[in-house]
Amino acid sequence: MQRNPVFDAAERVTSPFGDLPQWDLTDLYPAPDAPELTRDLDLLRSECADFADTYRGRLADLDAPAMLDCIERYQRIDILGGRIMSYVGLRYYQKTTDAARAKMLGDIQSRVTEDTTPLVFFSLEFNRIPEADYHAIFTAPDGPARYKPVFDRMRSMGPYQLSDELEQYLHDTSVVGAAAWNRLFDETTAALEFDVGGETLGLEPTLNLLTDHDRSRREAGAHALAKVFAKNVGLFARVHNTLAKEKAIEDKWRKMPTPQTARHLSNHVEPEVVEALREAVVAAYPRLSHRYYALKARWLGLDTLQVWDRNAPLPTDAPRTIGWDEAERTVLDAYAGFSPELAELAKPFFGRGWIDAAVTPGKAPGAFAHPTVTTVHPYVMLNYLGKPRDVMTLAHELGHGVHQRLAARQGELLASTPLTLAETASVFGEMLTFRALLARTTDPAQKKTLLAGKVEDMINTVVRQIAFYDFECKLHAARAEGELTPDDINALWMSVQAESLGPVFEFMPGYETFWTYVPHFVHSPFYVYAYAFGDGLVNALYAVYEDGLPDFQAKYFDMLKAGGAKHHKELLAPFGLDASDPAFWDKGLSMIEGLIDELEALER
Repeated sequence: MQRNPVFDAAERVTSPFGDLPQWDLTDLYPAPDAPELTRDLDLLRSECADFADTYRGRLADLDAPAMLDCIERYQRIDILGGRIMSYVGLRYYQKTTDAARAKMLGDIQSRVTEDTTPLVFFSLEFNRIPEADYHAIFTAPDGPARYKPVFDRMRSMGPYQLSDELEQYLHDTSVVGAAAWNRLFDETTAALEFDVGGETLGLEPTLNLLTDHDRSRREAGAHALAKVFAKNVGLFARVHNTLAKEKAIEDKWRKMPTPQTARHLSNHVEPEVVEALREAVVAAYPRLSHRYYALKARWLGLDTLQVWDRNAPLPTDAPRTIGWDEAERTVLDAYAGFSPELAELAKPFFGRGWIDAAVTPGKAPGAFAHPTVTTVHPYVMLNYLGKPRDVMTLAHELGHGVHQRLAARQGELLASTPLTLAETASVFGEMLTFRALLARTTDPAQKKTLLAGKVEDMINTVVRQIAFYDFECKLHAARAEGELTPDDINALWMSVQAESLGPVFEFMPGYETFWTYVPHFVHSPFYVYAYAFGDGLVNALYAVYEDGLPDFQAKYFDMLKAGGAKHHKELLAPFGLDASDPAFWDKGLSMIEGLIDELEALER
């Protein structure tokens, strides 16, 4: 593969799947040494200092118009810092093994942390404004009323904030705390090499082998993963022990009642809603994953399944590589079938260097959509290998990108969507793509393959992610009792895997270490339930869409445009849905059950 070593200008990477796009980061900055970047770094420092000089100790005295000016000035600083960190972060993820990129990220992250230290007072002082004064300012017609949802969420952290000095200390030391351990994890996983039949592969291509048609290749991939994970399990255990302990210490000082509290607060979701979701999914394990995998064992002609069979293609599924151009057409056509506007919002990602799709040495594994800042546009990262699931991943990440573009109209502070709603457009985009493919499929074998693939994706999104959430809950609870050995963490992992996957599975020696490579546990503790939340929410939404709710498309776009401006209860009300109702989650889970019913019907 030929690739520009700077990677900042939009180019194509020649691959077996066609010419794959890569990012053009010049919409952020022209180059790593661009004077515009130096200028913005200097501007960020001076703006933070000036903001603190103007407002520190005076927030409680501001009237409504002055508070609006203050907030909009704070928002402009947020955009400035976000643009800088988006640029250096995206360059780093393109090649995490590049020492120059890692150094640039580390140096600028340290500088931005230092330069934004004067802003620490803002949330602390803001949360001390008396409730009556706060209400008056944020309901005044000439004040910051539109920003109230943001500051309501900020004030929900008020009971848990520390003294100004301690908050500043935590801010200053963040670059040598969690952020440093995150980088160690990223650089370690990106550098891992796996020997599969004499071929040396990175993490992403080795994981991809677990979906190979050749069972011996899948098995070889699984054993290669286990061998390397076992070799590095001590390092990964150290990362998890340290991060869990650091979080426990901060939670103790903040008097957080549970390790999950901070995530629930940031998601603007009630703990009882998350618990209702978790209980509904766990109760459904026998009806969903256990039942489906028993079917799959029969299709594969096996009495028991091994871990390398979990995502295996069906025997009737002919091996097929999907070129990039076909993947683009498939997703855009599916989006257009729902709404031409949706497809138009997605099109620029393909032609303007907003997607980085090729698997290249040192590139971060997985996929994501980064919103950058509301004055630019999102960037999507994929590791495209031509599999049908890669097309669904493209549909998923483009859904994020479209959502981020629509929400950007709210402005920087209001655009950010709580994680529980952040997966809505992505999962909906997957569902649109799946339904479009299913509608044009007449061959029973192909229909079965599509249905099975969708059921597996939904199980991976709902069952697997709730199992991940339970693993994290168990890990943090166990870490509170003392240091965890690798064997301790392995045992916690296996306890949730056996429960969620069901009795048809046997677990090869070495599978107990497969927790090591999951980035969410490291980067975003307790994030994973957002996937299950999003899938359940979208399943319920899609059922309403299929039932023909009037003006569904318009209501759907209104929901995406809201960003973080409304609570999930308010956003779902136009659809007649309520996530706090336990029956809501059963409605979503019943859609997965219905697809399994269809698969069983095809057997008869």
